Amino acid sequence: MAVTIAQVHPEKLSTRKAKDGQILYSQVVEVKGSGRMIFVAGQVARDGAGNNIGKGDMRAQIAQVGENIKDALEAVGASLSDIVRTTTYVTDIDEYFKHADVRMRYFAHSTPTSTTVEVRRLAHPDNLVEIEAFAVTS
Repeated sequence: MAVTIAQVHPEKLSTRKAKDGQILYSQVVEVKGSGRMIFVAGQVARDGAGNNIGKGDMRAQIAQVGENIKDALEAVGASLSDIVRTTTYVTDIDEYFKHADVRMRYFAHSTPTSTTVEVRRLAHPDNLVEIEAFAVTS
């Protein structure tokens, strides 16, 4: 049985949208069928050599994290379109919301369910954002 993924926006729940009207995330994602579940550990703005990217620059860090998640999924034959859930940790939520367009560059394809939490600090003091992802494929 193939996997089907449906984004659901219940009428009784508010739907958060960007200034251009694009839906930022789904309130519910329903996955039916048998398939593979892929869990991507929290990604921070480190390149393949382990260097922290974008010190003090939330925008640059969100982009690096998006690339890391994309690369992690591609390593197992999946793509950003397969993401059904993200959890995001940020050290400054107001700054994070200024860069929704960068986040959407990576996650608009799948409109996953999403939780964003402001935290005092991440694992390294230069990290401003960390995102974990959960994907499902056939």
